[in-house]
Amino acid sequence: MVDFKKELALSIESALGGKFSVAEIKALIEVPPTPDMGDYALPCFRLCKALKKSPDEVSKDLAENMMLPEGIENLEPKGPYLNFFVGKEILAKDVLKEVLTKKDNFGKSTIARGQRLMVEYSGPNSNKPLHLGHLRNNSLGMAIANIAAANGFDVVKANIINDRGIHICKSMLAYQLFGKGTTPEKQNIKPDHLVGHYYVLYNQKVEKDKKLEEQAYSLLKKWEAKDRQTRALWKKMTGWALAGFKQTYKEFGSKFDVWFYESDFYDKAKPLLALGKKKGVFEKNEDGALVAQLEKHGLPNKTVLRADGTSIYITNDLAVTKHKFKEFKLNESLWVVGSEQDLYFRQLFKIFALLGFSWARNCRHLSHGMVTLPSGKLKSREGKVVDADDIISELEELAENEINKREVLVDEKDKKRRGRAVGLSALKFHMLKVAVQKDILFDPKESISFEGETGPYVQYTYARAKSILRKAGHQGTKSFGFMRLIGPEEQKIIKILETYPATVLKSLEYLSPHIICQYLIELSEAFNSFYHKHKVLQAGSEEIKHERLALVQATAQVIKNGLSLLDIEAIEKM
Repeated sequence: MVDFKKELALSIESALGGKFSVAEIKALIEVPPTPDMGDYALPCFRLCKALKKSPDEVSKDLAENMMLPEGIENLEPKGPYLNFFVGKEILAKDVLKEVLTKKDNFGKSTIARGQRLMVEYSGPNSNKPLHLGHLRNNSLGMAIANIAAANGFDVVKANIINDRGIHICKSMLAYQLFGKGTTPEKQNIKPDHLVGHYYVLYNQKVEKDKKLEEQAYSLLKKWEAKDRQTRALWKKMTGWALAGFKQTYKEFGSKFDVWFYESDFYDKAKPLLALGKKKGVFEKNEDGALVAQLEKHGLPNKTVLRADGTSIYITNDLAVTKHKFKEFKLNESLWVVGSEQDLYFRQLFKIFALLGFSWARNCRHLSHGMVTLPSGKLKSREGKVVDADDIISELEELAENEINKREVLVDEKDKKRRGRAVGLSALKFHMLKVAVQKDILFDPKESISFEGETGPYVQYTYARAKSILRKAGHQGTKSFGFMRLIGPEEQKIIKILETYPATVLKSLEYLSPHIICQYLIELSEAFNSFYHKHKVLQAGSEEIKHERLALVQATAQVIKNGLSLLDIEAIEKM
């Protein structure tokens, strides 16, 4: 597509005699809030000091002296603003040709080509099943990975399983004391749910018997000493948890290129601990624990090894992170983790910087808000959670009910397939449409609505567009005239389509998929307004019909591209 901002910046730079760079001018050019104010506008406030004129005078002088670039049919000074109008026919041809030629590649860029990025997300503990909070984390991780890849990054999607530590030993101890050798098969229960049952049971029992805390720590010591019986129990219960996780990941669509396990790294941090002691970064406190001295750097001190020599979470992270950068030759590493861990990551990254690792500056924490329910905050240890499996099933069932309302004679297998796609769309879009840092109040019935700011609404718009194309027997556009797409509804769609590549870039810049969600809602609303006001299949002439079908085709293509980045399936029938 023609970069109208760049072309305008070149013309303005020439008219100003080179007093401002093209990049500086382009950064000032904006899109006005309403079409009557033009397609682009230059606020002249920042130019007036250097030019020794008022903003109004700058605007008027530029209007009289600058040469309009090709495609800009008019300009109009309005006080301190200079408004530019793109030729409607030129804009339609330029945008639709680009969309319909590039198709699935429209919106992609090579801005980060040659850069390798690891996106780590999910990171469950192997003592309980995945819950609703994990689904927001997984939705964000997958979407960010897709957006980064669309902009040229070589993305490595990683999952770290927190499969060792005191929390794991708690569920092991409860099973050891109260499990009586039961299995998921005997209980007819999903394996990770059985493990989670014993974690909750431990927390219930420890309230009445505090000696269980000592027994759990004893079990941890036995595990690190590689006691055969303890390791056998751990291996069995971890296997159950992992088998359950993988079922949920498959259902939700979570994908990973590499899996890390804490149990493989808990004892690999010794060289880093020794380096830290040598550099004075780590010192033993009065209790004998090894502590990172961070207070002088504006952060609380952080224990990196218990006094009894057992590892904690950060001990493992020290070893895993070094392994990541060395073995995968990363340029950047991104951790998608809830905001409750903000301080932890500041401490972790500061430790790496103090140890002298240059890649510490390329570590980044994508901090996201929590998911709450009308009943309050999720609490795993009390069993007050919404299991991921349950919410996925509930939304798929709600979606099937919605499909039944719209199409009675639908094949049962097809209904299940569509219900799954719509249910997952509702869930993922609801998790992504809010800015990353904000908390979410999750309402399943609101998320599944076919109207409003929901995934099903965007999917429905796509299905409507594809239905029009099917009825028309549309085989695609081979020529690009588009001289008749000049009405306000048509031009609004075209202008929204034009901004899609910039939207994808912006979403990468801010690491927030909600920007794409809001874009898709805006595009869907514009298309549905067009659809309700204008006929496509019964247009006044074959020429108008042909051009409107091209507009429908382009809209469907961009919706599909956007949903794909959000890891949502665009389905042709709802």
